[in-house]
Amino acid sequence: MKYEAVIGLEVHAQLLTRSKMFCSCSPEYQDAPPNTHVCPVCLGMPGVLPVINHQAVNATVMTGLALHCAINPRSKFDRKNYPYPDLMKGYQISQYDQPICVNGWLAIEAGGQLKRAGITRVHLEEDTAKLSHRAADGETYSLVDVNRAGTPLMEIVGEPDLRTPEEARQYLIKLRRTLQYLGVSTGNMEEGSFRCDANVSLRPLGSSQFGTRAEVKNMNSFRSVFRALEFEIERQARLLDSGQRVVQETRGWVETTGATVSQRSKEQAHDYRYFPEPDLPPLTFTVDFIEGVRAQLPELPEARKERFVAHFGLTPYDAEVLTATRAMAEFFEAVATAPLAKQSGDGEADLWARAKAASNWCTGELNRLLNLHDIEVENLRVTPPALVELLDLIDSGNINQTSAKEVFEEMFRTGRRAGAIVQERGLVQISNSGELEGLVDRIIASNTQAVADYHAGKAPAMGFLVGQVMKETRGRANPGAVTGLLKSKLDAPAA
Repeated sequence: MKYEAVIGLEVHAQLLTRSKMFCSCSPEYQDAPPNTHVCPVCLGMPGVLPVINHQAVNATVMTGLALHCAINPRSKFDRKNYPYPDLMKGYQISQYDQPICVNGWLAIEAGGQLKRAGITRVHLEEDTAKLSHRAADGETYSLVDVNRAGTPLMEIVGEPDLRTPEEARQYLIKLRRTLQYLGVSTGNMEEGSFRCDANVSLRPLGSSQFGTRAEVKNMNSFRSVFRALEFEIERQARLLDSGQRVVQETRGWVETTGATVSQRSKEQAHDYRYFPEPDLPPLTFTVDFIEGVRAQLPELPEARKERFVAHFGLTPYDAEVLTATRAMAEFFEAVATAPLAKQSGDGEADLWARAKAASNWCTGELNRLLNLHDIEVENLRVTPPALVELLDLIDSGNINQTSAKEVFEEMFRTGRRAGAIVQERGLVQISNSGELEGLVDRIIASNTQAVADYHAGKAPAMGFLVGQVMKETRGRANPGAVTGLLKSKLDAPAA
């Protein structure tokens, strides 16, 4: 039987706030010694009272607006009860029936078509403590680090509108990009600040009824999500084809084996015994407050991409690459809007020329080196003015593209400016015909076969001769000047 996959994603994003969700402890737990960023509130001590983090609420409202959600005029927190060692209080403060944001959508590209994937809700909760499972001397045990407990966590629950692993991957890429542009989360999956659980089921092609779903956890990269969904779809199809039924359960993705494994039967909502959090007041959002947050929204990825195409004359592909992160988009734009050292007098032509050069370097050499050294743009030693200086050296004919790549690698490694590197390495381009003429004469005299081929109309011969001059000058000769000089000498009438 042919099946259609039905996929819904639940994303948890840790928020960038100065303190935890309900206390004043620092949320910077990544490199901290275990159990050092804690207090009676996040330790779950008796008698303590939580206080709502205003910054986290603002970030959630802003996210909801960016995802086209309605903001509930009244929202409240609830206790989600379940016994687990990483819950210090024995319950998690979350939101149930009155979340902050509801009924939104996210546009993704699927099969060349734009598709709206629904957002059921965006709500706030607190993160749990972190368990580390150990084994020693034939025994197993777990250690609890409470540093993460209480970190503001925003949950974005998607509608079951996705149909393929690739659609799910595009949804996550677009959602993470949006959160990064808003500045509300780092979106780092490897560190756990952006986590995804996937609900997946199968139904006969053409059916409108939902099948029995499995929830898949433990995926820490876009690639993991894609592979886990592929595996789970194939696993459920094999079960259905053999006449077996799919069990509603939670399954974990095991990266090393490329398979999902059963973890526990899936809980229903009533198992959590939700009830209103008695120690926190409800939240009330006025129209003025919501519009005030809306006014703080930055330019989002899709709008910036469209502007880059219209304003800078970039291709949609290049604009997509350049807007992949807010940091890269801002780096590119700072370079692209810098004036050319040599201006033509046509403002739009100069703008587009600089933007094209900036785009080529950002999507080419810069991205190559960032990927090679696993560095984020935020940690780049090359500043936009430093790249502008390099582009000006190219435009003015002081260095050629080959030398520029060598200079840029040194800039990337050390943060030094282009001019100093060019002078130190003697990379100033030779454009003076007087300096080149004697060398060109020697190359012509010592390559009689290439000269004969040129006169016979064989186009590669000119490229060979130019290459010989470039080799002799270790790449410093101006290729255009060399080509012009060779052509004038080879085309000159024989004496």
